[in-house]
This record gives sequence, C-alpha cells and structure tokens, in this order.
Amino acid sequence: MKLHQTKRQDAAIPTASMADIAFLLIIFFMVTVTFEVDKAQLTLPESQIRLEVPKKSAYVSVTEDGTIRVSSGEEISVVVPGPEDVVSFAASVVASDPTKVFVIKADTNTRYQLVDRVIDGLKQAKVETIFLLSGPEAMDEAGEAGGAAGGVG
Repeated sequence: MKLHQTKRQDAAIPTASMADIAFLLIIFFMVTVTFEVDKAQLTLPESQIRLEVPKKSAYVSVTEDGTIRVSSGEEISVVVPGPEDVVSFAASVVASDPTKVFVIKADTNTRYQLVDRVIDGLKQAKVETIFLLSGPEAMDEAGEAGGAAGGVG
C-alpha cells in the first residue's frame, strides 16, 4: 500500500476581515471624539448663577497678561493683536450666523478694563448673546453644582 505524503499547511491567522474592523474603529473614533477649540489655560472666577453654554459657541479668551484668543467654535483659537480686532472677528462670525452665541473666558487676574473693551467690541459687532465663563467649583442659587457660565446682555 502506497501512502501519499500530505502537504503541511502553516498556521495562519485569517486577516480578510481585519480591514473592515479597522475601518469601523476609525469611523467610531471620528464620530465620538470632540476637540476643544479654545485651549487657553485660565483660572476662571467663581459665580453664583450658572447656565449651560450652548455647543458650537464662539470663544474669546483673555489671559492675565492681556493676550486675546478667538475662535468661531469650529476651529482652534488664534491670537489677535488687540480688542479692536475682536470687533472685526465677531462681525464676520455674526455675518455668517446672526444668532451665534459668544463665550468670554477671562482669567481671574485679568484687568477688568480689557474685558470691558472686549464686551463692548462684541456689542459693537451686533452679537446678541454673550456668556462669561466661570469656574466649575461655583454653585448656583439653590446651592447645587451648576453648568458653565453666567449670561450677559
């Protein structure tokens, strides 16, 4: 009796569906990830009244040393030279979306005159709603932890 020698097959991991799994993971992470548009590290003041800030709001950050950063809520914030440039930035954002909400993030030690000039610039650009961001440790009137900002004008 003559026996045929069988060919040995090497062990292999089936990789046909690996591309599908990788593609699904990429889609999952693209859908679930959120990017912070304003990365200015500030010590925010405390407040008594707290409201929730709407998503996709435009941001204006003012640091202690007077640096002003702006973002329309869609892209990473950029530095502007002064409060006068906030007016032109806000006017262009309001021109594309008249109901756009603006959030001002000012460091606790920032001079109030600079924050006041930024607020006046936003009003001059016809911004309807302005929020002043406060720290997360503040409480609302009922003494419960609140949202993220106090409203202005």
